[in-house]
Amino acid sequence: MNSLRGKQILLGVTGSIAVYRSLDLIRLLQAKGAEVKVIMTKGAQAFITPLTFSAISRNKVYTDIFQTYPEHPIIHLDLARWADALVISPASADILAKLAQGIADDLLTSTFLGCSRPVLIAPSMNPQMYAHPTVQANIAQLKKYGFHILASIQGKTACGDVGQGRLPPVENIVEAIESLFSKKDLTGYKVLITAGPTQEAIDPIRFLTNRSSGRMGFALAKTAYQRGAMVTLISGPTSLKPPYGVNFLSVTTTQDMLEAVLRHFPSVDVVVMAAAVMDFKPLYYPHKIKKREKLSLSLEKTPDILTILGKEKKHQYLVGFAAETQNLLPEAMKKLKSKNLDLIVANDVSGFEATTNKIVLIYKNGAYEKWPLMSKEDVAWRLWDRIKTFL
Repeated sequence: MNSLRGKQILLGVTGSIAVYRSLDLIRLLQAKGAEVKVIMTKGAQAFITPLTFSAISRNKVYTDIFQTYPEHPIIHLDLARWADALVISPASADILAKLAQGIADDLLTSTFLGCSRPVLIAPSMNPQMYAHPTVQANIAQLKKYGFHILASIQGKTACGDVGQGRLPPVENIVEAIESLFSKKDLTGYKVLITAGPTQEAIDPIRFLTNRSSGRMGFALAKTAYQRGAMVTLISGPTSLKPPYGVNFLSVTTTQDMLEAVLRHFPSVDVVVMAAAVMDFKPLYYPHKIKKREKLSLSLEKTPDILTILGKEKKHQYLVGFAAETQNLLPEAMKKLKSKNLDLIVANDVSGFEATTNKIVLIYKNGAYEKWPLMSKEDVAWRLWDRIKTFL
């Protein structure tokens, strides 16, 4: 589900070296079907010209509350009414102070006061400035007022200092914007999701694994958070960036994943085991195995996480996944019953590594639904629709 298609996003950019990243933000919003208009402060214009933002946004850029705009007689109120959401990114320390205190001395701050739509603010500045008590007090005040604050991340900033203050990746900013428009029917629920493959070492440089990309589990985590859930995502090794807003834990082996899952399991309401864990692990060789004509690996079973959870569950709603090469429905139904699941998502192994999935949803009472091929994000959204009816 694309919650940004047709949305009108008003982007306020301020005086921060991270202002150039707002260009990528605009492109990504446009790719998702949103229209973007830009307000620039004087500080932002010191870093980059309005012409650049106009070329990328394909719209006029607004800079001065006292300038005459024939199409907008009362510019700050007209822009505030046009927007479905106001996004201020990057937000400097100066703009945070003005917003928190209700100061309206330019076009952006005046538009902010006139805006009744959702507001997302993404601070970006030097780590020492970010940690300053007055900046933190301003952030806390804005949160108290009900505005959405996207926390800065740790890293090396433009001045060379290392710490919290960097602007998050634009992908995370877009996810945060998407969440502004999502229904919040999972608010108050705690959700645990597993994703990706696990790896079992053969020797110090080799391991056994599978082709799982983790995309399905990551999509489930992203959409659950956007719908208001408190999400913990436990993932094996993947190349994916953790979704915005989730509590992310990285593991390697099946045993690692089991231990992480059991730590969080008692306190959650829903568990979705989308990970493709290794069912077997080899006998570990402490030194690199030398080349030889033949090699036999001795394998032993790894813990069956779903079976353990099925025995331990009390109030939790437990969802499993079944990837099969043949006899999809019978094998998935057998797994549903033997592991005491509430719901199982069955798919052919061709769904591995792809951005799409074609699934069969099987319920505890034996009923099932066959879904057409769709994006994994759409699968995730619809799956939460189904799960929500049982909570």
